[in-house]
Amino acid sequence: MTGATGNIGSALLQELHESGGVPVRGLTRDVARASFPDGVGAVEGDLARTSSLKSALDGVRSLFLVSRMGEDADILAAARQAGVEHVVLVSSITVQTHPHLPAAGENLAVERLLQDSGMTWTVLRPTQFASNTLWWAASIREHLTVRLPYADIGLPTIHPADIAAVARAALTEPRHRERTYALTGPARITARQQVEAISVALRQEVSVDEISREEAHQQMAPLMGDETANAVLDLMGGDVNDELLTVRDTVARVTGSPARSFRQWATENADAFR
Repeated sequence: MTGATGNIGSALLQELHESGGVPVRGLTRDVARASFPDGVGAVEGDLARTSSLKSALDGVRSLFLVSRMGEDADILAAARQAGVEHVVLVSSITVQTHPHLPAAGENLAVERLLQDSGMTWTVLRPTQFASNTLWWAASIREHLTVRLPYADIGLPTIHPADIAAVARAALTEPRHRERTYALTGPARITARQQVEAISVALRQEVSVDEISREEAHQQMAPLMGDETANAVLDLMGGDVNDELLTVRDTVARVTGSPARSFRQWATENADAFR
């Protein structure tokens, strides 16, 4: 399992560990610092250095992979050479909602590499993560204020644990092979409503200071570059379309459980904002 310490990967490790029945191995750049559930093997490797993956992939039959964390063509080739049979790939819903964006094109290219690899595959295309609101954590801790554009555009944000739940099904149930799943949360929620949910979780009032796209871009571009800042702002509300706004029942259909709400995520992660 790659991305084992990330928002999706840590939840997926727990899901697989609790379901039992299959040995699980988590990839980490630093085994000494990794904190995995009892019984989960920790192996050292770095997706940015494909040569480091050989021993980590030895004996692996199913692989969970987050796209664009390294040279995906080399990673998939290494997996195939090691005998991996099935790959669950986390791509992005922008492949179908905003295919003109550079990152969406890159994700689509990785999907096609996987589909042409000779291994069986499942592709997950999640929408915006609930955990993206952690970008606000410093501002909330220091000022109890969030400054953002498009405060009243509602998007069907997804809890990372729901992506993990679908990934667990895709890794362990053959019926999900050769399937592509667009994943969303259970309802649209605006940024203003997300801030309100965090306020409830904190039991403190957090205010919203709505700013213009231009001001937001000035803040974001030095951190992520002009092109990425514009793409993120489009997805936040500057260029929404019906495909991006659609609420899907994929999580419930695949897992048998309803998708988790943003309010649940905020409650579970309130300490990050304190």
